[in-house]
Amino acid sequence: MNDPIAGLLASLDLTDTGARTNEDIFSGPSQWMPLGRVFGGQVLAQSVVAATRTVAEDRSIHSLHGYFLRPGDVDLPITFAVDRIHDGRSFSTRRTQAYQNGLPILSMIASFQDEDPGLDHQVSFPEDVPGPESLASDEELLRAIDHPVAQYWATGRAFEMRHVEDPVYLTKAKDRVAHQAVWMKAIGKLPDDPGLHRAALAYASDYSILESVLRRHGVTWGTPGLKVASLDHAMWWHRFGRADEWMLYLQESPTAIGGRGLATGRIFNREGALLATVAQEGMVRVPES
Repeated sequence: MNDPIAGLLASLDLTDTGARTNEDIFSGPSQWMPLGRVFGGQVLAQSVVAATRTVAEDRSIHSLHGYFLRPGDVDLPITFAVDRIHDGRSFSTRRTQAYQNGLPILSMIASFQDEDPGLDHQVSFPEDVPGPESLASDEELLRAIDHPVAQYWATGRAFEMRHVEDPVYLTKAKDRVAHQAVWMKAIGKLPDDPGLHRAALAYASDYSILESVLRRHGVTWGTPGLKVASLDHAMWWHRFGRADEWMLYLQESPTAIGGRGLATGRIFNREGALLATVAQEGMVRVPES
């Protein structure tokens, strides 16, 4: 918690074990979390790094689809097995399984592509969103709360988050709408490796996306008995952007049913380029009142 950026980089610096079956094997550490469970964004980003290590340098990840299978234990390292499913003329496909105690905790398939010319368009950047400088940071909002989760969110995360709307940490949303906007960036400078920035973007994409579900129903993170867990995660990278510069994450929940909530997101850089699109379904269980 003393150096969140160092912790992020250490977690993404996977070790090639040298072991080979029909798969490439890597290992990586688990970051400390206050509730003892591995952060989903961490194992997702590590899986991206592992898959990237097996692909030609001129091919970049453009999509992933992953399932969170079991909660990870922060006291244990994670083993990553990469299956080189296919290498074509323009695309490469990889499957990454993340293991602890011999059991998979995440299964991901990802696709990589050469930098090819083609058609180019995108949705517009919203014009009426205030800049991050005018908004309170999570550290300002949470540092006075004497709770391990609040303290970790305030000072232990590698990414700074600034909500455009009032955050739903402890206070219910004034308007029960199924959308929100969050500015985010790494709290310190990251190395220039483009693959690392793409992995870091996957890491940060898991932080707040399900809050659009909570906001719609007047639920806060502090609701007694609330249980939230990521079930699956899909992501498409469109344009390159640095994860240590301000990005606007627009999030929306089209539906919630059966103890599950679906949320989608678009990530822009400050210049208005659409960097990525995200979709996630999560378990959201609220005790009956």
